[in-house]
Amino acid sequence: MKRIASLIFAAILGASFISTAAFADASKGQRIYQKKLKKVCGFNGAKFAAKHTQDEWEELKEEGKFEDEIQKLCPKYKKGYLNASQLNHVYDFAYKYASDSGEVPSC
Repeated sequence: MKRIASLIFAAILGASFISTAAFADASKGQRIYQKKLKKVCGFNGAKFAAKHTQDEWEELKEEGKFEDEIQKLCPKYKKGYLNASQLNHVYDFAYKYASDSGEVPSC
């Protein structure tokens, strides 16, 4: 019984270290932006990410308006062009390099 409790505790503890970052990746988001959005938007990823602060990007994501914002910033963008996974990666990229992040991507 103690062994089972220990295993459950270990599993819960291990799972607590897994964040959404494990499922989305800013560097993948940067590559997706360069490959699929740079032409559509007409500006590089640094300018795209700097359009908002981290709090603003987070709010757009939480409200389900991230893709709408891409369309607003990039009028040639068509909804559905990126799949959910790609949108999550691009969001992580935008969040990481937001105007208040102090970081600048190399793109």
